[in-house]
Amino acid sequence: MASSTSSALNFSYSSKLLIPRSVSSPSAQQLLPFKFCNASPSHNLTLRCSTNCSFPKPARSLSFSCKAQSSPSDSPRPSEVQELNVYEINERDRQSPAYLRLSQKSVNSLGDLVPFTNKIYTGNLEKRVGVTAGICVLIQNIPGKGDRYEAIYSFYFGDYGHISVQGSYLTYEDTYLSITGGSGIFEGAYGQVKLQQIIFPFKLFYTFYLKGIKDLPAELLGKPIPPAPHVEPSPAAKACEPHAVISNFTD
Repeated sequence: MASSTSSALNFSYSSKLLIPRSVSSPSAQQLLPFKFCNASPSHNLTLRCSTNCSFPKPARSLSFSCKAQSSPSDSPRPSEVQELNVYEINERDRQSPAYLRLSQKSVNSLGDLVPFTNKIYTGNLEKRVGVTAGICVLIQNIPGKGDRYEAIYSFYFGDYGHISVQGSYLTYEDTYLSITGGSGIFEGAYGQVKLQQIIFPFKLFYTFYLKGIKDLPAELLGKPIPPAPHVEPSPAAKACEPHAVISNFTD
């Protein structure tokens, strides 16, 4: 037993152990040294392998790439600000606004609703473009000053689409509302709109600061007439003559 462990062990290994194909003689045999991990340094183990076997080629290496998320600057969405001016005028021909006193109180109170719709014109008052449509929820009545509403409404521009806004509507001072989206050429729009109260609730002036859309059509632009109580749409725009309206304007 002792003599067997101290001597070198040789045995024939009949399995086809892979060996480089460069060996010239198929009948030749080659001794490969092999060390058993638990043996002492003097215990060398030798494997005998026939040379009619070969090592496989290294596995094909695979690679992949990871594309980082694009930064906001890579987005094709336009970020420049475009100004659009619009007049909203209540011509007292649409039964608007309607005041729904859900509070059942004799004075304006929290929870009262005000649905409304008015006509809108370009900032130069030369063209009728459509209507507004929405609702205001009364949040606070300040005696001797006015009302604070939370407003949700849209501006309809015929074939061009619409812009939706939401935010505070004050009857006694200018406010800013958020642009929450739109359709048509206004799809993807964001930014804010300044609301200027001229004559409550009959005449308002808006300045949209639009982002996220392509260039606005020229007929919606033009030098705006400064807001004032006396300004009125052109007679042609009021009469909705063909040259004074946009295509399929919303009525």
